[in-house]
Amino acid sequence: MAVKVTEAKCTGCGDCTESCPSEALKVNDGKVHVSEDDCSDCAACVDVCPETALSLD
Repeated sequence: MAVKVTEAKCTGCGDCTESCPSEALKVNDGKVHVSEDDCSDCAACVDVCPETALSLD
């Protein structure tokens, strides 16, 4: 299961992309997008998101 993004909360700050060890997150058009194939479910991005826009549900 890949990280889920609540786009309404995401500001596109990029903090999560810097924390992702598998480089599964990219900011496009002001929002984060997750490559489900690359996401390792480590939750590093969830812990650093200042907007709580990411979750492992």
